Amino acid sequence: MLVKNAEKMNSAELFLHNQKAWEKQSAYVAAKSDFYHKLWEGAVPPKDLKDLPNLPLSDKAQLRVSQANHPPFGNYLAASKRAAVRLHRTSGTTGQAMNLALSARDAEITQIVGGRAQSSAGLTPDDTVAHCLNYQMWMGGVTDHLTLEATGALVIPFGVGGTELLIRTIKEVGVTAISCTPSYPAVLERVIAEKFPGLAPRDLGLRLGLFGGEPGLDDPTFRERLKNTWGFEPRNANFGVSDVFSNFAAQCEYDTRLHFLAQDVLYPELIDPESETPIPIEAGKTGELVLTHLVRDCQPLVRFRTGDIIAIDETELCQCGCAGFRFRVVGRSDDMIVVRGLNMFPTMVATVINSFEDVTGDYRIVLDRPPPYDVLPVQVELASGRPVSQELARKIEKKFKKTLGASAHVSLLPHGAFPVTEGKTRRVIRSYE
Repeated sequence: MLVKNAEKMNSAELFLHNQKAWEKQSAYVAAKSDFYHKLWEGAVPPKDLKDLPNLPLSDKAQLRVSQANHPPFGNYLAASKRAAVRLHRTSGTTGQAMNLALSARDAEITQIVGGRAQSSAGLTPDDTVAHCLNYQMWMGGVTDHLTLEATGALVIPFGVGGTELLIRTIKEVGVTAISCTPSYPAVLERVIAEKFPGLAPRDLGLRLGLFGGEPGLDDPTFRERLKNTWGFEPRNANFGVSDVFSNFAAQCEYDTRLHFLAQDVLYPELIDPESETPIPIEAGKTGELVLTHLVRDCQPLVRFRTGDIIAIDETELCQCGCAGFRFRVVGRSDDMIVVRGLNMFPTMVATVINSFEDVTGDYRIVLDRPPPYDVLPVQVELASGRPVSQELARKIEKKFKKTLGASAHVSLLPHGAFPVTEGKTRRVIRSYE
């Protein structure tokens, strides 16, 4: 099961534990998961973790078909339905919404590993944290709430909506930390300006911003903007893949890169997203993250393609004591846009936009036709009080060309043009679908 202080142990120290865990888990999956029995064509999975690449990959599209044909949980449900104690659902923003089942053991492991992430990001028993993610069935609600509780902090289950009440609660209760998406502070800033004259965001006294669910925090300009506006330390505290694990990576006070913190229950691989060729997990390597459960009752996944393209930066022990590899999320394979042969991700677009002071940093990439693309169409929101300026639009386009090598067509929109989003913000909109 779990290993105490596993986040501080390197892969060599955990090898024997992980090997034994895989031998037990692989036998369980082979016997109980009809999905993998068929995918593996009845073959016995290898007992040695190093031989995992001999098994075929699995992906989200296959799981969608499985749940459509075998509702509600798909034929990759390996435990009996009565073993499940909780049901979550994905948002379905990139396709069919998925039903996620957790056994009591699955839920406990999820909470403990997520607690490692929140603690790594700096949350302590001395904190009071307002959790502002959607509680309506989504993993980010109650599951992440429990990971916050695992740190010993006092947790306020606020959810989404009621922004004015949230601001009053922060002031009245003495909230020290907020857990939300990176785009939510902009919503709070807008409400503070409109409803609380004379109050600045930093006057609320928050010391810590715990972020997850969206990209953006890797951008140093955006991070600095949050620090200057709010006076808190912005931390990437909540990286996960809903189908696999709600939260298994976070940064620490010493390093803004994500630490992989689930070494004892998740086995990571890296592959080339096009050729599916394995890539070693070494500093300087980039590829798609593939994950395998070493312990999972309800919906165990083996060699699951996450769709997340990550860059491995460090594999040595961090100053904070964590031994897991440190990485950055370059983008999602399904959000990648190819412009004249160049791979563009929303995080790259954000870096360019956030280098300009006259914009809020909020943007959308609106694609009104299928590829190929010669130009990247980007809508950018202006900061409050800034007029629409074609000169500014051209400056941003020149910065795109110089920084990314791609041509962009920038449309500047007045402040407040984008709808208020208190959950996840979709940056890439394919209007032709």
